[in-house]
Amino acid sequence: MANPWAGEVEVALDGVPQVAKLTLGALAELEAMLGEGSLVDLAERFESGRFSGRDVLAVVIAGLRGGGWKGRAEDLLAVEIGGGPMGAARVAAALLARAFALPGEG
Repeated sequence: MANPWAGEVEVALDGVPQVAKLTLGALAELEAMLGEGSLVDLAERFESGRFSGRDVLAVVIAGLRGGGWKGRAEDLLAVEIGGGPMGAARVAAALLARAFALPGEG
């Protein structure tokens, strides 16, 4: 079970709950996956609803890896993410919010 106080978010892959978390290493991987822009730009895109499917997938993959998942990005092509595309977007937004929240916020 995910611990929101530790920045964790639960995401179901083919019905199996996984823990996702944007650790410092996961954030560095996310920057590399995106190739351009900053993580602040990405968070602002999510806040304004201007994110892409690529953004969502990159955040979810980084979060899963930060949570200990050993899969590859290609593995998610054939996996049902709980809640579908909107569920994945919610997970990505929650991961970003929890990674950048100050102690005591939200």
